[in-house]
Amino acid sequence: MILKGFKEKSIKNKFNTILKAQSVTNKNHTVKNVGVIFNIEEVDDFEMFKSLADSLGLLPNAVQVIAYANNEKDAAFSWNTCFHSKDFGWHGKITNVELETFLNTEFDLLISYYCEDILRLKLLTAYSKAKFKVSIFQLDKRLNDLIIETKVNEFDDFKSELVKYLKVFNKIQ
Repeated sequence: MILKGFKEKSIKNKFNTILKAQSVTNKNHTVKNVGVIFNIEEVDDFEMFKSLADSLGLLPNAVQVIAYANNEKDAAFSWNTCFHSKDFGWHGKITNVELETFLNTEFDLLISYYCEDILRLKLLTAYSKAKFKVSIFQLDKRLNDLIIETKVNEFDDFKSELVKYLKVFNKIQ
């Protein structure tokens, strides 16, 4: 129990270190590929993220989606690219190869679609090499470039607002 607390503290320290080291880049780019991170306990219909590609004028294979489950049992039965707390080591080290590959992909847009304040989800958003990060409401404003304040079950509202803002920022046509 004590070791688990120390591990959580080391992950939190790594998270804060990543956020302090982030630099703002003002790259003017269009969205050609999208990554999505979501919490499987908040969203059960992952197909809605595939419909996002059409709204952004992208091919369906331009959207990569990963899910987070609180325990390993949910991860095994629910989603083909799912991760859980055991995929993180000390100091926030990623121990899952698929997850590491996802994080090293330079997405033009990363969508963090979760509301719960889960350290591992926030760490993934911080680790991502995405050029532009968007989320629904989150407490930590340092994580994302754009926050669209909608509820998790209001995906259509989120999608329409996202498209509107990406057009304003000249990220899509």
